[in-house]
Amino acid sequence: MKRSDVFGRVVKTCLLFYHITNTQLVLAQDGVSGINVANETIRGYFDSSISLMYAIGAILGLIGAVKVYQKWNAGDPDTGKVAAAWFGSCIFLVIVSTVLRSFFGI
Repeated sequence: MKRSDVFGRVVKTCLLFYHITNTQLVLAQDGVSGINVANETIRGYFDSSISLMYAIGAILGLIGAVKVYQKWNAGDPDTGKVAAAWFGSCIFLVIVSTVLRSFFGI
């Protein structure tokens, strides 16, 4: 094999490697803009999701009030436990929404 053939193959291999890595670098640069778009999209949905959490808490509070009233009318001795559980779940939803709002800084 001639020296010029080996040199030509080495140059072609280097150019092919450069082309492949350069193409990959160009394709990989779009990640930051994709993350920024995802961030803006999630922040756009955040206020409506907080309102949804408050609405779910209100519905659960009404259902819990009806269940506690039914137990109280039936004379069940564990009415206090049920009332505390339903009240705690409603408070938990409000606290979670407040913590999420402060955590994400919105």
